[in-house]
Amino acid sequence: MSPALLLKGFEVELFTGRPSGENVGVAAQVAKELPGFVTEPDRRNLEYITEPEASYDRIEEALLQPRRTLRQWLAPQGLTLLPGSTLSLGDSARFERSDPTNPYHSLIESTYGTRVVTASVHINLGLTDPELLFAAVRLIRCEAALLLSLSASSPFIGGQVSGQHSQRWQQFPLTPEHVPLFINHRHYIDWVEEQLASGAMRNERHLWTSVRPNGPERPYSLNRLELRICDLVTDPADLMAITVFLELRVMALIEQQTRLDPLCSSELSLAELATLADQNDAAASQTSLEARLSHWQDGRSIRCRDWILELLESMEPLAESLGLLERLQPIRTLLKQGNQAMRWLDVHSQGHSISALLRDGAIAMEQQELVAHGESDALG
Repeated sequence: MSPALLLKGFEVELFTGRPSGENVGVAAQVAKELPGFVTEPDRRNLEYITEPEASYDRIEEALLQPRRTLRQWLAPQGLTLLPGSTLSLGDSARFERSDPTNPYHSLIESTYGTRVVTASVHINLGLTDPELLFAAVRLIRCEAALLLSLSASSPFIGGQVSGQHSQRWQQFPLTPEHVPLFINHRHYIDWVEEQLASGAMRNERHLWTSVRPNGPERPYSLNRLELRICDLVTDPADLMAITVFLELRVMALIEQQTRLDPLCSSELSLAELATLADQNDAAASQTSLEARLSHWQDGRSIRCRDWILELLESMEPLAESLGLLERLQPIRTLLKQGNQAMRWLDVHSQGHSISALLRDGAIAMEQQELVAHGESDALG
């Protein structure tokens, strides 16, 4: 009998702007007029959150409906949703406050500046058993670079090629600077309390790392794994595939915890694993699928693309039994054709402007929303 699918949900941060790709901030107005949208400290991006769903059909619709609603609001103003995860054509030196009176926003601006002005998607998976949750956090922390590589979509900043496939992850502040692999829930609680007492964390939400446990009363009451490393993935088929990949990896851990939990099956110490994971994330932010990574089992060198392919082949039987094989297939396309950043850089090298790439990407976003909504005839 196949295991039941986990509950899952998305936290989506989006940029708004002109069809030519320039960022235009309207977050405060949107949050005031459209239920479900909230501001970020900078007005050029905003966020919405989907309710948890087990079904991929339902979670995909929950992902896209807010985009359609926001698009309808933006259209009369000559604005649209923008692809990418950094200020590709925006002024990356200037912070544009969404709420000048908010003291937390003042703290963010003064501490981090525009390093935090990014777009992304956080993937949440429901896990209520503390032992399984922290085993999953350990495994996904050690493999987060693979998911960043599949999602990378930020090769530009301020109208220039950044030199990174994920400029977002390269610039985004990791806070606190050193986060361990947590042995269990008690270890996590004690560590968070220490960080709060020392001021390294300003509040219980101020843990900005590739993956973290989450729940209604952090750090005490937890019910999900939150993957935070992914760039914004605008193609819903790609995002569903990345989510299936993540969920199947966690399901494999649930069935084979001793073999797949780095705490049990790595030759490296937990301190070495934390360093390895962070170094892999940094390497993936630079060259994504082509990056040379270190495997958590024994530290051996492996190309990111090859590691993903190994895992993909191992999870396809489970995907088929769950009826998710078709949902998983875009991973193979990403491995063959490259992620968004790689495709953009290839076209840009042929003489296409960043503005043209963003314009075409914005059009593709709208088309994907229509197709998923059964309105393909409207595309002409």
